[in-house]
Amino acid sequence: MVKTLKLRILPNDEQIAALNHMSEQYRQACNFVSQYTFDNGIELNSFKLQKALYADVRENFGLKAQMAVSVFRTVTARYKTVQEQLRQNPYHFKDEYTGEWYDIPKDLSWLRKPIIFRRPQVDLVLKRDYSFDFATHQLSLNTLGKRIKLDFVDGCWQDYFDGSWTFGTGKIVQMKGNWYFHIPCSKESDEELIREQVQHVVGIDRGLRFLTSTYDENGKCTFKSGNAILRKRQKFIDRRKELQSKHTWSAFKALKRLSGRENRWMSDINHQVSKTLVEKYGSNSLFVIEDLTGVSFEESNLSGTKKQNREKRSWAFYQLEQFLTYKAEAVGSKVLKVSPKYTSQRCPKCGRIHKANRHHDTHEYICDKCGYRSNDDRIGAMNIQFLGTLWVSGDEHPRFGIRKEITSAE
Repeated sequence: MVKTLKLRILPNDEQIAALNHMSEQYRQACNFVSQYTFDNGIELNSFKLQKALYADVRENFGLKAQMAVSVFRTVTARYKTVQEQLRQNPYHFKDEYTGEWYDIPKDLSWLRKPIIFRRPQVDLVLKRDYSFDFATHQLSLNTLGKRIKLDFVDGCWQDYFDGSWTFGTGKIVQMKGNWYFHIPCSKESDEELIREQVQHVVGIDRGLRFLTSTYDENGKCTFKSGNAILRKRQKFIDRRKELQSKHTWSAFKALKRLSGRENRWMSDINHQVSKTLVEKYGSNSLFVIEDLTGVSFEESNLSGTKKQNREKRSWAFYQLEQFLTYKAEAVGSKVLKVSPKYTSQRCPKCGRIHKANRHHDTHEYICDKCGYRSNDDRIGAMNIQFLGTLWVSGDEHPRFGIRKEITSAE
């Protein structure tokens, strides 16, 4: 389990100048290494990069030894993040002759230019670049000059110093004139206990009309409406179109502010939804969601209007998954990802799998075999929940298939 401890630090004017200088030099060093990485085949090995460029980074950017080493780790970590993002979003294209959709996996060779580090930043290693002085209640940070001690805003940080958490490499962040120090904290969790002691199995179907549709072992289904969210997102879209039509520098800056505001709002919504689910079911719960890695939100997989399809492609489903995962682990629960195949096409009563049984226009599922009828989002949550019960019973990779129809989920 990994969480990020966010401390607001309170530097004076002299310390701000030192932090600004260090962050900018670190940023430039990252771009220098990123360009070299891109020009030399994008081999993500920080040790080889360090061997080739360490002396240049120290000499050209004035970084101290540990900071110079951290530059190579920062660059390779960013490329690995982009690599994972590309893997989860393959290139989808439609064959103009057959009308079939195909996927082409993406890798870093699809990049047309090196990754650029635009925001000043610096990564600091525990006990070498940063430490806590508990006697003075201060944070000690290394800079390119002398070491500085900073006051920080008190909060719940004491909860992380009970000996069960391990601190990682911290990051200096500046936002709207305020300075923050982000520290990743990790804690071991025992997943094997969940299978043996699971008390609740909750199937979660994610969408836009209903942000989440949940179905539990007691047959209770709840919906989180997405109508208000869609209306607010439309306001963001309309404002973005208005600014894009101006083609001015001030409009460009306004677009950046708007993007940040929208992202923060989306994150807040996902935090609220995931927190509500975890608080409702508590510990020893299994939250089951569809594995949307590589799922195409293209014409063949989308049934709504052009506007609805655009919304599906842009909503932060993966972020909701991340938030739910770490919040569940924090209380001793687990998130299980299952195959999304046929979860919206299968009848939870008789196991019949038939695509035409789902009626998108009326948001209903009507089984042509047994006559079972229900809301289509509820059907999805029921099938997802059933896959979770199979995992609890010992099936490591539960999934539905056409040839092997599984009987009632209730």
